[in-house]
Amino acid sequence: MKTPTLFAGKAAGTKPALSGSRILLPFTTQAISRRAFDAAIRIAQIEGATLIPAFLARVPRNLPLDSPLPGACSVGMPLLEAIEQRAHAEGIPVDARVSRGRTYRDALQRLLEQERFDRVIVSATDDARQGLSEDDLAWLLRTVPAEILILRPAPDDERSISASGLHGHF
Repeated sequence: MKTPTLFAGKAAGTKPALSGSRILLPFTTQAISRRAFDAAIRIAQIEGATLIPAFLARVPRNLPLDSPLPGACSVGMPLLEAIEQRAHAEGIPVDARVSRGRTYRDALQRLLEQERFDRVIVSATDDARQGLSEDDLAWLLRTVPAEILILRPAPDDERSISASGLHGHF
């Protein structure tokens, strides 16, 4: 049974995607690498693609998958909003998602089974608790029928996109 994916909507005033190309930008925490975000923006601009940021929410095994997750949402939704605002400022169409699963990989797999993406841009980290693990990234490369771009910033590059300074709902 497929778990419904929440659609966060499109920012008003963005141009429609020219190519129909869809770039998935999954994230799991309060921040995402500035390098991964910038790469997604540049590729979307060049291709006239839609950026699809997706917050991957872990649901504890003792809860149903459709349970409310106020703690996870208080982390992910402000960043989702920040990504939308920054992409909108660059003229990039955005169609955000929230996907639930028992693990980050499970949430990503559920989303990938429901929709088609031309590219997946992942911000890698050394801390599996802060994102997709090394095993998850290997799984992604083996199984996903899309172009995959995995970016890990240099160890001294701590630039990120976060919800700080956000204007709007949060």
